[in-house]
Amino acid sequence: MGFTSLYSRTKIGHQSKAEMSASSGNFILILHTHLPYVLHHGHWPHGREWLYEAASETYIPILNALHDLVQDGYSPKITISVTPVLAEQLADADFKKGFVDFLYDEIARAENDLEKFTESSSEKLSPTLAQFWVDYYRGILQDFTIRYNNDLIGALRRFQDQGVLEIMTCGATHGYFPLLGTDTSIDGQIKVAIATHEKHFGQKPRGIWLPECGYRPRYEWTPPINSRLGMEPVMRKGIEQILEENDIKYFIVDSSLVESGKSAPMYLGRFANVEKLRPHDDLPTVPEPGSVYERYTVKIQGTDQSSTVSVFARDVETSMQVWSSELGYPGGEWYLDFHKKHHESGHRYWRVTSLQSDMGLKSIYQPEKTDAALSIDVSHFIAASEGALENYKQQSGRDGVLTAPFDSELFGHWWFEGPRFLKYFFQQLKGNQKIRPTFATEVVNTIPAKNSMTLPEGSWGAGGNHHVWFNEDVSYMWPVIYNAEVTLKDYAKKYGTSDDAETIRLLKQLIREKLLLESSDWPFLISTLSAIDYAEERFSKHQIRFDMLTLLIGKRSRGIEFTHEDEDFLEIIFKEDVLFADDTIDVQWFA
Repeated sequence: MGFTSLYSRTKIGHQSKAEMSASSGNFILILHTHLPYVLHHGHWPHGREWLYEAASETYIPILNALHDLVQDGYSPKITISVTPVLAEQLADADFKKGFVDFLYDEIARAENDLEKFTESSSEKLSPTLAQFWVDYYRGILQDFTIRYNNDLIGALRRFQDQGVLEIMTCGATHGYFPLLGTDTSIDGQIKVAIATHEKHFGQKPRGIWLPECGYRPRYEWTPPINSRLGMEPVMRKGIEQILEENDIKYFIVDSSLVESGKSAPMYLGRFANVEKLRPHDDLPTVPEPGSVYERYTVKIQGTDQSSTVSVFARDVETSMQVWSSELGYPGGEWYLDFHKKHHESGHRYWRVTSLQSDMGLKSIYQPEKTDAALSIDVSHFIAASEGALENYKQQSGRDGVLTAPFDSELFGHWWFEGPRFLKYFFQQLKGNQKIRPTFATEVVNTIPAKNSMTLPEGSWGAGGNHHVWFNEDVSYMWPVIYNAEVTLKDYAKKYGTSDDAETIRLLKQLIREKLLLESSDWPFLISTLSAIDYAEERFSKHQIRFDMLTLLIGKRSRGIEFTHEDEDFLEIIFKEDVLFADDTIDVQWFA
């Protein structure tokens, strides 16, 4: 999501003194764009279908909204994080081919519905709605193949180069930083991310989306469970220190890490089990509470030093208006219902109606009614944002910074009309003198930080803590991860300077398997009851592959010839786990 600039396209980022004085503050809109590595790992109901759905329902519709706005003379400014693991999948030739096949299948399903709705008296649905989906997927197919030339990464890069997008990075595979067992592992996630980001987008990232907004300060850290790491306390760097060493300028946290108060879980109402995972007795304690409407540099805990890294905090009140399916706009009666689908085609033909409506009582979707609803909701959101910034300016005497971060999939996947909400939002902001849309980097470069702030440990997960990623259902994963961290470090030290190309090739694949093992998605999918079997199978698969690679590296070092079974194993993993090019991985990063 973003804002319609007050200025012509040639004046992006430049405001007159009159505009500056009239404004109430800056608005940073951030979309976090991520999926785990599902390419080559399953199809339906779990696997690469997730990637195809996200591309057709979210990524392309958002790109289309940007395209239309720029064509009409608007200058939106959106910060978007694209995780390296997602960028690698979108750039993969297998995704491009499979996605086209997926779209043809969706078109065929809608055409089959159209025929049934037209001919069968037992079907109570309108052929017009089936035609709606035929036209929708035909349009997405044309956008992908013609407008974007089968290259969504290239489209994002072009918008970046035009000054429409600022693209952030993330952990390479979305590893959950606060629970990783060594600083080397966090550093490795970041270094692979930066190298991959530069490969795809032509420049190094300035900001990073910490996976799940998970943060941990500097202190003597004790592993939460026994493993090869041991159980002795170890002084760990604050995550901001590792970011600073990698020249990252800013990151985002949940409001509860800056303000006193409870976290508002981002996934409440969208995933089963989140409420159960929301303990209220382990909330972050903010040493010196600040305001979510300010930028702070991060003070290094236990020292009198401050890092150069800035932190921006989510404004809960405005963001929940957009995010919440229960309290926010997506729960509006006229919008497409996410959950109810046709029993054969899987297409959706019903509207929300009301949040209390039984599935059997949902009313038929009326697309023509959604424009008016969107216009009302956009107006409300703009007014709410203006009000928040004006209130802060009256209290503080200075322009504030309102940070509104969302998962990208909210717009289109969860909330079908979401990409149009973004588009109308830009359009309604035309001439608005109260809100100054901007990038986080512009704030860092032009507006002095109010002060330095020590942050507590936490996330934007349920309870504001680590419980989603470390609980009785997933705690077994962490000794495996910790053992892999220790093993990789040992192997990188022992074999990382080898002049044998095959040994280095195997080491880099060992790194890929370890990075995939660390993905925060596996415990998340289990804890939220989203895809338990799939997540457990994927975690186990990468554990087995990691262990097998260590044996093969040992064989290679001793001059033992590989068996046919060894060769077959390598052929499979080099085909399935092909993310991160060799030149984006340095074995010494993990030594």
